[in-house]
Amino acid sequence: MTVAELSPSASGRRTRVALLFGGRSSEHTISCATAGSVLEHIDRERFEVVPIGITRDGRFVLQADDPAPLALERVPEVVEGDAVQLPGSIASRALSVTDASGAVRQLGDVDVVLPILHGRFGEDGTVQGLLDLIDVPYVGNGVLASAVAMDKHFAKTVIEHAGIAVAPWVTVSRQQWARDPEAVRARLGELTFPVFVKPARAGSSVGVSRVATAAELDRAMELALAEDTRALVESGVAGREVEVGVLGGRAGDGARASLPGEIVLDEGTFYDFDAKYRGLATARTECPADLDEATIEALQDAAIRAFEAIDGSGLARVDFFVTPDGGIVLNEVNTMPGFTSISMFPVVWEASGIAYSDLITELIELGLEAQR
Repeated sequence: MTVAELSPSASGRRTRVALLFGGRSSEHTISCATAGSVLEHIDRERFEVVPIGITRDGRFVLQADDPAPLALERVPEVVEGDAVQLPGSIASRALSVTDASGAVRQLGDVDVVLPILHGRFGEDGTVQGLLDLIDVPYVGNGVLASAVAMDKHFAKTVIEHAGIAVAPWVTVSRQQWARDPEAVRARLGELTFPVFVKPARAGSSVGVSRVATAAELDRAMELALAEDTRALVESGVAGREVEVGVLGGRAGDGARASLPGEIVLDEGTFYDFDAKYRGLATARTECPADLDEATIEALQDAAIRAFEAIDGSGLARVDFFVTPDGGIVLNEVNTMPGFTSISMFPVVWEASGIAYSDLITELIELGLEAQR
């Protein structure tokens, strides 16, 4: 039996999707903008959407079904609203809301949750665990894959064990840096400049610095450790920045990889937050990337292997460097990549034959089919 046969839309009603966005991480705004894009492009003939925002202090609140306030240029934020209560047990999939007066009204059942959450407290397995506890289907990766991929140290450890090359790195805790920064500097002696300093558990290039000399390290560590309790210091890799989208397989089939897209940067720049989301002229995307067939196949194979190594489900965007000698170095695996209009994940799948609206449908169908 196919997912179409199982899904509520096959019975004559639309599939009810709870769109979950915002959250407590520093990527709250990006999550809201991504949700706005989904609201604008989701197939309304097939899906009924219940937008639920998570405030910066962790409250679940009902939001308007309107993409306009969530445009990135408006610096979108989850706004105050009626409090949403998730199902209290596995016996129900019903949502309810409580208004400011304490009055409760029922929203009815939802069929699946689409958690468009980036960063900690959403992309890291925490929300996935909550949904597993109440047995509500959801889109994307489960607890293990989400937690592993979110933590760059453990992701690199797992992926390197799977035989995929990663950049050399050192992990530094906030306590280690505060207690003895000179000892940390000594540990970094094997890395060659420039290095990149990153929070262990953050995305969208938040808190990431390119460090060209040892004198710049203090500021970079301060920035990264403000985002997380641990930071990664990685050797810079000379090469082209190439990204591949992965979708889970249907009905037991293997995962699928998209054509690769390339991030083309101006000399001396790197793909930071502003370049990713504000469309700065210092960076542009080219898709499909201008690569030979053998390199494309190698990238697709490595992307699927990395996805399988973390026990991926649903989707991921896998980021690589292609070195001047044709080598492939994996940079990161993103288990909930951005969906804004200039985000790479929908761009590479559009180039591979799946339009944005159809991609959203495919992800929801994969979520309904997933066995957790």
